[in-house]
Amino acid sequence: MLGSADYERLVQGLSYCILIHDAGTKNILWANEAACQMLGFTVEELKPLKAPDMSSPDYRYRRSVGVQWLQDAVESGISRTEWMYRSKTGRNIMTEAIATRVDLSHGQAVMVQFRDIEKEESLKSDLQRLEGRLQTFLLRMAEGILVLDADGVITFASGAATTQLNRDAEDLVGENFLDLCTAGSRPALAKVLSTYRTEEGAATARLEVVQPDGTSRWFGVSCQYISLEKDLTGTMLMLQDITDQVAAEEQHRRDLEHLNYLGRYNAMGDMAMAIAHELGQPLAAATNFVDGVSRRVKSPSPNPNDLLYGLKNAGLQIERANHIVKSLRDFVVQLEHSEQIVDLNEIVRDCMYFVQLRADQTETEVQLVMSENPIWIRCEKVLTGQVVLNLCHNAVDEMSGWPQRERHITITTYATPEAGVFRVADRGKGLSHIPDGRIFDGAFTSKAAGSGIGLALSHRIITRQHGHIYAEENESRGASFTFELPLTDIEEAFHH
Repeated sequence: MLGSADYERLVQGLSYCILIHDAGTKNILWANEAACQMLGFTVEELKPLKAPDMSSPDYRYRRSVGVQWLQDAVESGISRTEWMYRSKTGRNIMTEAIATRVDLSHGQAVMVQFRDIEKEESLKSDLQRLEGRLQTFLLRMAEGILVLDADGVITFASGAATTQLNRDAEDLVGENFLDLCTAGSRPALAKVLSTYRTEEGAATARLEVVQPDGTSRWFGVSCQYISLEKDLTGTMLMLQDITDQVAAEEQHRRDLEHLNYLGRYNAMGDMAMAIAHELGQPLAAATNFVDGVSRRVKSPSPNPNDLLYGLKNAGLQIERANHIVKSLRDFVVQLEHSEQIVDLNEIVRDCMYFVQLRADQTETEVQLVMSENPIWIRCEKVLTGQVVLNLCHNAVDEMSGWPQRERHITITTYATPEAGVFRVADRGKGLSHIPDGRIFDGAFTSKAAGSGIGLALSHRIITRQHGHIYAEENESRGASFTFELPLTDIEEAFHH
């Protein structure tokens, strides 16, 4: 059995502070050691103290309020409040206090249990401020947040996510996000859910999500596994609306396809004009020889040697025409987008037949200075060849208006440590008459019947292949047009 001394020792061992008040007078009768340590008074010092002596001077903790609180406990058995005690040193201590009526052998008393909640209140205040800031941040951030369980069911949706998905939070939570995605996006989301189920996993993806009105929007998604004390566990998705970006990329893709079409057929048009002129001569000559043979066959005594001569020369002219057509076919045999590793010198050699055709028409001298070693680059061979043709044809056309003895262009290829370089230089009027920055924008041409699109196409073709194209004045006279394309590994080139 426990004696009274044992009970006192038990109460003294409590970490809770205890004050015993007389139920009638409300005077302090006793205090445990925890209360004495917190308030800084001994039991004997506490007994004569009233509320003003040991409570905050704030009006909320005046004596009448304290007495009424204790009286409520006397009448109802228990009463709770937050009371600001003041220690002997003058420090105010916010406490949670519980007053309980106790029937003792010599009469009723009120036992007050209290504990310091100042740190708890400070922490509570900090948490409330943090929660408010987080709520404001989540409301204002552009990214929506979803949390999905292992099956893809939405367990949490932020306000931004409900706005982006055009659905109420009540409708989203419990919905399977896989069902909201288009058929093409579901495999990407399923992979994320199956792969990133640990706190170390992270991923990004693009998802197309169907809206309630039947339209769809694209979202860039950052995925991360989270586990918040088993309260919120799963894959967290941060959604950023990239619909406009995807639409711009699609438009850019269509523009590139159109560029390829224009680039190929623009160059083919130039070649066709030159070839039409060139084919006219052998076909006309072949026709003349055939006509001559036809007349001699009708004569009374045709000379077999004359007939053979005419047929042989007609055949030679037709063979010449076939060679011209074959050169064109070999050059444009591959019209689709085709990136490959090729020697820049080979591209230039393939183009020289057509450059020479254009040069012969204007009696322009062409000087070719090519690198002795292969210049291996990765590019679209046909499109890059069209740039070569376009720059060379422009140079030839520029020289057509000058005296015959001055009509000269120089074509050069060489390699730097990083790039393969092609350059064509003319001896024309240079670049001073061209508005700054408008050489490659498609808005300028010096040709009477030109559209200016050739240089713009050349610029797009080279830059999309990670190259650089530019024009500059020559030291003596004229201009040089140059493009550079990155070199590729020679072992990779031979492997291909």
